[in-house]
Amino acid sequence: MPAEPDVRVVHHGDAPADVAGVLLAPGASATRDHTTLVALDRALSPHVAVRRVDLPRGKAAVQRVRDEAEAFADELGVATDRLVVGGRSFGGRMASVAVAEGLPAAGLLLLSYPLHPPGQPEKLRTAHLPDVAVPVLAVSGDRDPFGTPDELTTHLAALGGPWTLALVRGTHSPADTAVRAAVRLWWPSSG
Repeated sequence: MPAEPDVRVVHHGDAPADVAGVLLAPGASATRDHTTLVALDRALSPHVAVRRVDLPRGKAAVQRVRDEAEAFADELGVATDRLVVGGRSFGGRMASVAVAEGLPAAGLLLLSYPLHPPGQPEKLRTAHLPDVAVPVLAVSGDRDPFGTPDELTTHLAALGGPWTLALVRGTHSPADTAVRAAVRLWWPSSG
């Protein structure tokens, strides 16, 4: 997989196949209209159906991911295993928990995954990762305080399925163009 100038692929795994739609959720302090989600929606929507959703705080967010995935799949006339689910920061983490707890999905998209709170590497958010057995793309800023490249590489290796880690320049909010480039590298049929 050749990298684009602003994207460095650290580990490459399989991409999802036969995808009918992409469900995207925002970070904890953002909405479905976060610039990264909007930019990704615009880039993907000519090629696949995209839905951006808001999430409540706390454990209810995992159920909302499930509910939104099921409703979206129903509208598309497919099962949820034809959807890539994910999002930015908290949204991606909640999607990963939903998949680990049994939500069938074609793949998982983790943008700026919050591996741990900044400055607190002992408070890992990774216990569920071995139960994720679908293709995963994690896109992270190379200076993200929520997880260093080395930490991400170590902990993503616990995933139960194929995974790709793409690093882009920046912190927890890398440039939208670099995020779109990383998604295209992982999943070429996305545009």
